[in-house]
Amino acid sequence: MKSKVFGGLFVAALLSATALTGLTATTLPFDAKAETVLNHAPAEGFADLVEKVMPAVISVEVKFSSVANMSVDSPQMRMPGLEDLPENSPFRRFFEQLPDFRNGAPMPMPRNRQAMGEGSGFIISADGYAVTNDHVVKDAEEVSIKTSDGKEYTADVVGTDSKTDLALLKIKSSDRFAYVNFAAKEARVGDWVIAVGNPFGLGGTVTTGIVSARGRDIGAGPYDDFLQIDAPINRGNSGGPAFNLAGEVVGVNTAIFSPAGGGSVGIGFAIPASIARDIVTTLRDNGKVTRGWLGVQIQPVTDEIAESMGITGAKGALVSDVTENSPAAKAGIRTGDTVVSVNGTEVLEPKDLARRIAQIKPGEPVEVTVIRDGKPTDLSVEIGTMPADIEVGEAPIVKPSPASLSSLGLSLEKSDAGEGVTITAVEPGSAAEEKGLRTGDTILQLNGRDVASVEAVRGELDRATKSGQKKVLMLVRSGDRQRFVAMAVDKPKS
Repeated sequence: MKSKVFGGLFVAALLSATALTGLTATTLPFDAKAETVLNHAPAEGFADLVEKVMPAVISVEVKFSSVANMSVDSPQMRMPGLEDLPENSPFRRFFEQLPDFRNGAPMPMPRNRQAMGEGSGFIISADGYAVTNDHVVKDAEEVSIKTSDGKEYTADVVGTDSKTDLALLKIKSSDRFAYVNFAAKEARVGDWVIAVGNPFGLGGTVTTGIVSARGRDIGAGPYDDFLQIDAPINRGNSGGPAFNLAGEVVGVNTAIFSPAGGGSVGIGFAIPASIARDIVTTLRDNGKVTRGWLGVQIQPVTDEIAESMGITGAKGALVSDVTENSPAAKAGIRTGDTVVSVNGTEVLEPKDLARRIAQIKPGEPVEVTVIRDGKPTDLSVEIGTMPADIEVGEAPIVKPSPASLSSLGLSLEKSDAGEGVTITAVEPGSAAEEKGLRTGDTILQLNGRDVASVEAVRGELDRATKSGQKKVLMLVRSGDRQRFVAMAVDKPKS
């Protein structure tokens, strides 16, 4: 199973970076000797390699729509006065020297401003196609690029894909450009990487390091599958390339972990070349990315959930909800099914299923194997086209109720919506609170059986404890989302 990154740090988008790739089989514009893959850092350093790839690396400058006009004396545009500073503030004495602060004068602001942004990118074809991050050029009004020799060009945004944070540009020029290719082989943990980009608008900057991990899920999107690299990358490196020692792009720099949203601390993330190549090719051919769609909400199968379902092994993707009239619904996939394979290939976790389905052409039939009631079931599904994202609704407002299930740490009442029971209180420090259950959530099922009353919940809990179950599986709805939760139950009293 692919590893995940956890901790108190947060992911910061790199607001300018460079990435290099090739859409054709044409060789790099340098000596063939450079194409020999090195397994160790060259004793003479990386200068020869950098000299050969640098012409394909670009700086990306973006202009956004003008900021809305604001009155210069509006509260948002006003400098804080001395009265806003505490008496013991170390800044107060400094600001006392500034007449604007003493007098409370408004902060001078232009009535019309145009937002600017900088990033990195790389050229992937001689006729001027280039790659960067979606977040670098998102909502751009004008895009210009600068090559390493100082030449400046304007560029069109051919297409973007927010789910993988990739964008394809086309330089508006008849010039022929130096370019680079994506690596044909996946980068391995321990491989050298060279990151090139435009951090802090400084222009071409180079750092080196290794691939620290593969398959990182950082919560950036539904298809997270990042390379983790320790080559220092900073704000401004977004869209920039991470090269191997053959001068091929193994990843597109896109995010960093930073304790305060600042510079690199040696933990950066890059979109693997295999993903970037496919997305960029689709953007060039179609201007957008069309993904396959199954129409289910899914979640991981934890050890606790597997135990409560009586299945062996915490793997697969548990279906917590099925969209009405979706391909899954039409094929007979049900809430509570665990998807374990697609076309005979094992599904290890939810993101594995999401990526696999997304890569299937809409309209294509696939064989999906699910575990239902402890037994495998094969279903044929015609994959649909992924629709626009659906906004999640608010949780329902509920009334308090004295009905309590102390064994679960919950107070419940029959749902006003007519299905399930609503949680009206969660005992602080209880297992229910630890599992993330909240007031307003609705319990729809216990152990695969619908529960429409508090008595039905009690009955299912009694059935479970008498049969020796240590855990029960609850289907819980929060707003418009559903998920399964495994809860420990008390043993029956003698």
